[in-house]
Amino acid sequence: MALEIDLADRIVLVTGGVRGVGAGVSRVFLAAGATVIACARRPAEAPIEADGRAIDFLSCDIRDADSVGVLIDTIRERYGRLDCLVNNAGGAPFALAADASKNFHAKIVELNLLAPLLVSQAANAVMQQQPDGGSIVNISSVSGHRPSPGTAAYGAAKAGIDNLTASLAVEWAPRVRLNSLIVGPVDTEQSRLHYGDQDGVDAVGRTIPLGRMATPDDVGRCAAFLASPLAAYVSGAALLVHGGGERPAFLAASTAAVGRQS
Repeated sequence: MALEIDLADRIVLVTGGVRGVGAGVSRVFLAAGATVIACARRPAEAPIEADGRAIDFLSCDIRDADSVGVLIDTIRERYGRLDCLVNNAGGAPFALAADASKNFHAKIVELNLLAPLLVSQAANAVMQQQPDGGSIVNISSVSGHRPSPGTAAYGAAKAGIDNLTASLAVEWAPRVRLNSLIVGPVDTEQSRLHYGDQDGVDAVGRTIPLGRMATPDDVGRCAAFLASPLAAYVSGAALLVHGGGERPAFLAASTAAVGRQS
């Protein structure tokens, strides 16, 4: 019997699920049969759909407790349950730490660490009352596990997300499972803002052992696995989704023939 991810009849919330990585996550969950609610401050510019099914969009500022409360109450009233939360919304513009204001740093930490905690608390309150509990997947970043120049507060917040995941996996067990995806560079509509033109995107891809950047659907498939019954005994884990990571800089600098890239 083939193993497959079947999320039919599951109710899934994806924060920031209308653009970039979030849109890929939403599409994968739709393809797996789930009912997907995607929240963001603004709706998608193009329909987010898969196999003839589309997301249910709800507007929400995940940094605001009242807005989050309305979001979760609406989902519970409309669908009767919430089986999975994917905390995807986040990000940060480039800003050197010495130049950025206190308010700038505070907003980055709020969006990337405190807001996911806020949404998770609200989702957990629903999941704890369900016979089958629920699953929370946090989208983290390699920026939280290596130097993150130009996005220092973002990297610190993502390191916090992974620790938060491990802590809540203990606090909210056995009813609710929590895991995180430590994601490397992803090729989205925003890639050219970070890496330049297509040549720049391709050049970044060549630094990755698997030879390319991730696609949003790559991330979505990993999130769907962690949310599915196939990962029923996986909680408190951090799954690396980075194509093998970054080739150590010393290998390029070395004059030894062994290990050098051509």
